Amino acid sequence: MAYHNAVLLKETVDGLNIKPEGIYVDVTFGGGGHSKELLSRLGKDGKLFAFDQDKDALANSIDDNRFVLINENFRFIKRFLRFYGVKEVDGVLADFGVSSHQFDVAERGFSTRFEADLDMRMNQQNALSAFEVINTYDEEKLKQVFYQYGELRQAPAIAREIVSERKKEEIKTSKQLKVVLKRFLNHKKENKVLAQIYQAIRIEVNQEIEVLKELLLQMPEILKKGGRLAFISYHSLEDRLVKRFIRNGLFEGEPERDVFGNYEVPLKKVGGLIIPSQEEIKINSRARSAKLRIAEKI
Repeated sequence: MAYHNAVLLKETVDGLNIKPEGIYVDVTFGGGGHSKELLSRLGKDGKLFAFDQDKDALANSIDDNRFVLINENFRFIKRFLRFYGVKEVDGVLADFGVSSHQFDVAERGFSTRFEADLDMRMNQQNALSAFEVINTYDEEKLKQVFYQYGELRQAPAIAREIVSERKKEEIKTSKQLKVVLKRFLNHKKENKVLAQIYQAIRIEVNQEIEVLKELLLQMPEILKKGGRLAFISYHSLEDRLVKRFIRNGLFEGEPERDVFGNYEVPLKKVGGLIIPSQEEIKINSRARSAKLRIAEKI
């Protein structure tokens, strides 16, 4: 599994309460680790659909007549399942982390470790890249990106610095970006701040928050009664959305109550929050921030 080590593998697939004849979806195929485990628990009449918008993931496709890999963004899950004649499924699995492959291939531009062009596109056919965000967004829009998605208190100053420096020359590479932002990267916190900056840009480039919301909103319609979702998040922005939607079917505010103070929600949580063991984190350090939530359609 050099491409990507599947995080919380057993816990996630266990959480789906697999039916041997069921229909399941892995919306973040990546290296195929979760999909292979899921297929191992399906009978001959079971079916697994998987989504991955990154063409590099297609090389990991599984030769199994119960398996279909769709090279598309999972925001289109309902549309593509309908194309295959499927209206409802027994479970949906998602691991929202950037794959190890994407981090480790320098030219993809996801990692702070490498000198690379500013890219960060999970789908390399998309027009919007990190270069466009850094070089074309106005100061206010940049500030919002760093504040909302990076949770950076210095967002206004960071945005101002980028806009000022790009007037002198385009900021094309990770090395240039680090030089531009060097005054925000003091020695003790350099890696943390840089990771927050990269996270903010990556989320904007790939519309990760909007895409997650679109996926969650489709779950009540796609899941059969008793069907489950098992979603792994890696930062608080994602986890908050998943937690709130499971709790009350909304991303903000509270659902409307009837005259008796009761309200109906489409999902109910199954168990509590699941995080990786210390043993798993030792083997795969990228698992350390993973949070798994499981829910069932009522």
